[in-house]
Amino acid sequence: MIDFFSDDYLMKLALQEAQAAFQKGEIPVGAIIVVDNRIIARSHNLTELLNDVTAHAEMQAITAAANFLGGKYLKDCTLYVTLEPCQMCAGALYWSQISKIVFGASDDHRGFEKMGGQLHPKTTVVRGVLADEASDLMKRFFAERRK
Repeated sequence: MIDFFSDDYLMKLALQEAQAAFQKGEIPVGAIIVVDNRIIARSHNLTELLNDVTAHAEMQAITAAANFLGGKYLKDCTLYVTLEPCQMCAGALYWSQISKIVFGASDDHRGFEKMGGQLHPKTTVVRGVLADEASDLMKRFFAERRK
């Protein structure tokens, strides 16, 4: 039986979003936000399409989820994102007071942990869910860009 709300299953949906970004020539990061076993936001990077350095998958998802909920706080929500959030996204997630973040691949260069970013004290973090799949997609993207 498939658990439709397991971390692995929801990260696979985030990876589908990352694949959509890849196909658009965007850095392949995808995000899903869930509350009460319901997906309320799906997004991927749109920085190239929108000519906007802030159009990261997480930022798009935060906005969509807040609009869905009718408020700026994402308490009781979980973000599934294929790559560790950057410092900018961690700041937005801090202010949103999101309850949980599940990410795939770590970003050893620009991730919030490396950069010293902080999350809300009540935010739980789960690292490394389907990290190999997320990392492989990133490596493939950059390998194709270098050709």
